[in-house]
Amino acid sequence: MKKDGITENCVIEEITEKKKQFLDLLLLADEQEDMIDRYLERGRMYILRDGDVKAVCVVTEEGEGLLEVKNMAVNPDSQRMGYGRELLRYIEEVYRGSFHTIQVGTGDSPMTIPFYERCGFVRTHRVPNFFTEHYDHPIFEQGVMLKDMIYLQKKLK
Repeated sequence: MKKDGITENCVIEEITEKKKQFLDLLLLADEQEDMIDRYLERGRMYILRDGDVKAVCVVTEEGEGLLEVKNMAVNPDSQRMGYGRELLRYIEEVYRGSFHTIQVGTGDSPMTIPFYERCGFVRTHRVPNFFTEHYDHPIFEQGVMLKDMIYLQKKLK
């Protein structure tokens, strides 16, 4: 074992075609398929395998040196084992030097916000009513209805 639940067999690879084969995993982080369609093809997708696929991440270039994590999901049976943190660390390393900042927009979730804060992200701004205005149904995470999009950023040094 390397650390957490991650083994020496852990590999991260970029997926350049047939990205929808990972739709079930993508839907864990963004539960409306037409919203995923807005960024999936223009984004770069990475998966983390440790035996089977444990995590997925889609990032997009937003201009002026800004990279955005549009989707980051870990299989429920593999959460809290370090896979998300490992994939995010990899993304930061790949793009460091090409981008000055990485950001993520997420719901004001008691599960997601603390994860990104532990990874060194800080809250920068919010978009009020994003989820209620852009999704066709209410989205709940751990009993909390998501309303505002919360943005967090981290400098890539």
